[in-house]
Amino acid sequence: MEPGEARQVLPQLRRGALEFCVLALLRDRPRYGFDLVRELSEADGLLTSEGTIYPLLSRLRKDGLVTTTWQESDAGPPRRYYALTADGRSALERFVVDWRRFRDGVDRVLGTTPAPGPGRGRVATAADGTDGGQVGTVTSSTGAGGQPGPGRSE
Repeated sequence: MEPGEARQVLPQLRRGALEFCVLALLRDRPRYGFDLVRELSEADGLLTSEGTIYPLLSRLRKDGLVTTTWQESDAGPPRRYYALTADGRSALERFVVDWRRFRDGVDRVLGTTPAPGPGRGRVATAADGTDGGQVGTVTSSTGAGGQPGPGRSE
């Protein structure tokens, strides 16, 4: 990998997940576009602009995943509000299942979560969160009350 390529990972991840983040924000209530931009901007790594969100909302509407209504605003012209449709809710639910499976698989490969199954340990990590250059697993031993056993730490 070339040095400059690492910087391109976050935008690629964002593009793949952004539409589902928008659907998730619409899960509980209708919102207008700028409100979505603000919410996404507050989430680390999801910073987006109006130039990104409105074409996405238009595509989601054409795909039948959201509907729109115009509502009067106390602070200016009417606003277009976006609401999740039943198809949008189903798409979001499917994505959540797929995302968890994908995230868990990546975390296992990176060594940032325990491997599934009984008797399996977790990947050893250094104090700084890295693997400290070591490969292998550490199994935990617990004493009474679920606390770490003598000479062991979690």
